[in-house]
Amino acid sequence: MASKVLMKGNEAIAEGALLAGCRHYFGYPITPQTEIAAYMAKKMPKLGGTFLQAESEVAAINMVIGASAAGRRAMTSSSSPGFALKSEGLSYLAGCDLPAVVVNIQRGGPGLGGIQPSQADYYHATKSAGHGDFRMLVLAPNSVQEMLDYAFEAFELADKYRITAMLLSDGTLGQMMEPVDTATKVPGPSIDKPWALTGTGEQRPPNLVNSLYLTPEELEGTVFVRYDRYKVIEEKETRYEEYLTDDADIVVVAYGAASRIAQNAIDAARRDGLKTGLLRPITLWPFPKKPLFRLAQKATAFVAAELSMGQMAEDVELAVRCQRPVFLCRRTGGVMITPEEVLQKIREAALGQDPAA
Repeated sequence: MASKVLMKGNEAIAEGALLAGCRHYFGYPITPQTEIAAYMAKKMPKLGGTFLQAESEVAAINMVIGASAAGRRAMTSSSSPGFALKSEGLSYLAGCDLPAVVVNIQRGGPGLGGIQPSQADYYHATKSAGHGDFRMLVLAPNSVQEMLDYAFEAFELADKYRITAMLLSDGTLGQMMEPVDTATKVPGPSIDKPWALTGTGEQRPPNLVNSLYLTPEELEGTVFVRYDRYKVIEEKETRYEEYLTDDADIVVVAYGAASRIAQNAIDAARRDGLKTGLLRPITLWPFPKKPLFRLAQKATAFVAAELSMGQMAEDVELAVRCQRPVFLCRRTGGVMITPEEVLQKIREAALGQDPAA
């Protein structure tokens, strides 16, 4: 029988990673994600794993590179300014085609900003995680249960596609406590990693994990091959959830904590007679472009509700190809949107007001 325990979102992420077979964690404390490191410090020694508090965020991501190159499931976590320091390492992970899981529990910015929840790292996660042409698979949970579930799944996806999988959440979900089903999850069959630096045993030529190509043609070829793999991810791994969209004239798009707030606003709008629904992106990359384009064929307007200055809203506009107006309900700097603010934007959209007004 499944049991449930009360856990913080950060703790649930750590537990999901352990259930997935992660035995190597490298990190550095920063609010509001420090509970992940604390949980790993307590649990890892009991499981024969490695917990190491690195001397810096830069060191932590490079330790992940080393463990992953040896074929091990490895993870790091941080919060916004700390995560920015990992950008070079994220690019190296992509350039070496190494699987890894990284977690960003967002706080307000830019700079040191504040310790309150935010979604202002959307660009960093989906557009510019580091230099060069590459992508990360980005998962955005909206409950403590999903924190555990998608932490577990991130390792499976990372190994399957030799890609960095990111959990992008925020301080609200990281600190929130909810009942979590702790029924044992079983990792999938071990994925063969013939590329790993595990020693040859004189049975094969030595491996080399490398991201340096001295001829432009060779580098271009590796990027093309990598983007072919990204196309497969877009086709097979795009995740999203719809709520009351079958007859919706107004579609709210929101992820993470903002999606829970938006759902309350949608229920209130329905009570007012406004046909409103929700599309919640679960993968921020790949972004659910096709379902949004499908909804644009019957909806009259969209509302992007987010804790940033409109970073996700740009992807909504691209997905619907500017066929419908996109209204923006935004708060930033650690200020949360309210259901009333989302409801007001729904009403403006229903009246056909100018989104830019």
